[in-house]
Amino acid sequence: MPFPLTDFELAESAPFGALPDEGWIPAPVPGGVHAALVAAGRLADPYRDRNEEAARWVEERSWWYRCRVDLPDAGADERLRLVLHGLDTVATVWLDGDELGRHANMFRPAEYDVTRHAGRPAQLLVRFDPPLAGLDPDDSPPSALLSGDRFEPTSVQRRKPTYSWGWDFAPRLPSIGLWRPVELVHDRGAAITEVHFRTRALDTTARTADLSVDVQVDRLTDAPLTARVLWDGECVAEQPVHDAQAGATFSVTDVRPWWTHDLGTPDRYRLTVEIRDEETVVARRSELVGVRTVELDRSPDPDGGRLFRFVLNGVPLYARGACVVPSSMQPGCVPDETQHELVRLAATGNMTMLRVWGGGVYGDDAFYDAADELGVLVWQDFMFACLDYPDNADELNAEVAAEAAHQVRRLRNRPSLALWAGNNEVQAIHQLRNGDLASGEWGSRFFHETLPAAVSAHHPDVPYWPGSPWGQDDPAGVNGVLDGDRHAWEVWHGLDVGAPSPIEYTDRGEAMHFDRYRFDTGKFISEFGIIAAPERTTLAQWISPDELTLHSPTFDAHVKDNPVRKAELLLAAETGLPTDLDSYIDATMAVQAEGLKFGIEHYRRRQPGNSGALIWQLNDPWPGVSWSLIDHALRPKAAYHAVSRAFRPVLASFVRDESGGLDLWITSSGVRPVRSVLAVEVLRLDGSVILAEHVTVDVPAGTSRKVWSAPADRIGSGPDRVAWVSSTDGAVPGNRLLFGRIKDIAWPASTLETTYEATGHDSGVLKLTSRGYSFQARVTCDDPGARFSDNYLDLRDGDTAHITVTGLSAPTDTATFTARAYRGPRPGAQS
Repeated sequence: MPFPLTDFELAESAPFGALPDEGWIPAPVPGGVHAALVAAGRLADPYRDRNEEAARWVEERSWWYRCRVDLPDAGADERLRLVLHGLDTVATVWLDGDELGRHANMFRPAEYDVTRHAGRPAQLLVRFDPPLAGLDPDDSPPSALLSGDRFEPTSVQRRKPTYSWGWDFAPRLPSIGLWRPVELVHDRGAAITEVHFRTRALDTTARTADLSVDVQVDRLTDAPLTARVLWDGECVAEQPVHDAQAGATFSVTDVRPWWTHDLGTPDRYRLTVEIRDEETVVARRSELVGVRTVELDRSPDPDGGRLFRFVLNGVPLYARGACVVPSSMQPGCVPDETQHELVRLAATGNMTMLRVWGGGVYGDDAFYDAADELGVLVWQDFMFACLDYPDNADELNAEVAAEAAHQVRRLRNRPSLALWAGNNEVQAIHQLRNGDLASGEWGSRFFHETLPAAVSAHHPDVPYWPGSPWGQDDPAGVNGVLDGDRHAWEVWHGLDVGAPSPIEYTDRGEAMHFDRYRFDTGKFISEFGIIAAPERTTLAQWISPDELTLHSPTFDAHVKDNPVRKAELLLAAETGLPTDLDSYIDATMAVQAEGLKFGIEHYRRRQPGNSGALIWQLNDPWPGVSWSLIDHALRPKAAYHAVSRAFRPVLASFVRDESGGLDLWITSSGVRPVRSVLAVEVLRLDGSVILAEHVTVDVPAGTSRKVWSAPADRIGSGPDRVAWVSSTDGAVPGNRLLFGRIKDIAWPASTLETTYEATGHDSGVLKLTSRGYSFQARVTCDDPGARFSDNYLDLRDGDTAHITVTGLSAPTDTATFTARAYRGPRPGAQS
């Protein structure tokens, strides 16, 4: 039985110094040193203004945690274990002066037998030394040292998140402390160390499944033990424990498979394992599991190369989603509610896959609980990113192997877990820097031996992939378009990194422009993105009023991409240059939304030749300007809503052909054919009609087809035009295509009218009606907790949107809503 330990105190000491007598402050666990210091008034919040530099001293000190522990008596066949689920990172643990051990891996727990201390109170002490203590730069691969201008080169020797040392979306703010729970566990007779649930076979037509459960037991008694397996409360197997193991296979009928939320219901069953002696239950473990199979289809693509396609329960998928980074620079301080809300926003945003990025942390249980519950698949990176790693160091190799085994065993029963990937961009950057992937001291041993061995041994039912990006059969290398997944950074960085453009650009903004997505024929896009500012409300929470201006020193400190004005190159090409903070927010929001919409529509039209699009990035670890769709305050940006619409299971999308004509495509990522009658219009923004037709469509499930075309002479050209599609029966969500770039469009005058009807204390429905054409019509509320089911909409003259409002903290009749359309740079601000 576990007893959580939470009543800790924290104190500072000089590096490697003695236990201090004074200065102890409360230290919540899970948590971190920075948060405790901020709460005690000893550290200015590093997120506010430019305080991050003033917090640098924290990582250079040693820190003590202490807690009183009342250890119960332990009789014969009993044991007491102290389990520290997360030590961040270089820690020494004592109990009543007895050194239990030393630990230097943030990604696996430390566990100690403390039975000898049973029956008395004791003091638990944990000392954290500086995260990089004891590391020699000469022990890092030479190429890692070349990255010292952005990354901390010695960090590759220690198992701690790479983003801790600063990234293009995050400050340098390495966390320290007890970042996951601490427990005292009292075992009596036996302890269950592992339960491995597997779906051996699934027939979705007959609704039958063959299942198995393997159990590992730590025996503390000589008495005979029996393992009993219960499936939703019904006993399905009972086996004796032999050599600390027991196993059972059984079949179920009328099975309800686990599906992603768009294909069905993410059903789960309660699996319980009991270990019994002759009289009683001595150990029990219970969890929710899902019946499902997942495969990675790598069959030949008729258009060239090989597919990269996930298959769930025999159904090929188009993976729609985003990459997840830690929700805080102090990952131990993220509430379970925040992690659940993040996954909920992904699911309601029509995402079916989240990639846990390799530069951060393995997610907390709350994250995977939410993914299991809400039907969202998880692509799980191992925690390596962007640098060469010294895989010839025996101690580090043993640490990586232990970490991998722990994390794979920890997560393998999750129905949401769909892929293990070796790293983020290590092979790609090594190849870019060195020209090849020849064996050597850069991490290849980890990604091609250690990690796949852990997956093979502990989770063989889920595929392993050596890295992201990776493609072993592409002449262009690991980030090409013929094999595997790729990171599409031609857009934003303006570079040819695997999908070169046939256009020779002379303007950097044009080279960065999202129009380049149309040249990408990759099989699966596991990263692509465009930067945008968060809402002013989020920035105002962390930047002082006198510094809340465009490109003030404090504002620029919250832009970690280098150079900080890089976004203006793209804005000059698409919106014109902003003149103040509000027009910067508007312009970056608009470009991110339009760019990601354009990219997603392009990739999805190529289904199944392209079978996935994961945006960089879903969330933020601090309140900065970044690629996130949802800012640090969990406020969705304009792009979140644009992506949500582009990720609907059925997509109607327009594309201009090379001659100036217009094509309409229907893309179905569901399991049912799309049959509907579409209304297709080409309009001027003043509302006058150029073309109006009805089109009958019948598109099979899981395909993408062109269903309508119009030549250039029928639609004309010019930035005053917009193509619009809607369905007469609602079976196909509406969509539009602007004919011009935002800066070239003379937006007509428009007004927005709102009416609000409360449906509960904290919720209601807002009607938003446009008079005239409104581009990116958005609603804000004076209540900071307000959340909107849809926002940043295009509305034609007379169109009305019905928006559900939730999260209001005050009675709904006191909330004040404001609506406005895009205003962008002021007149005369065009490039």
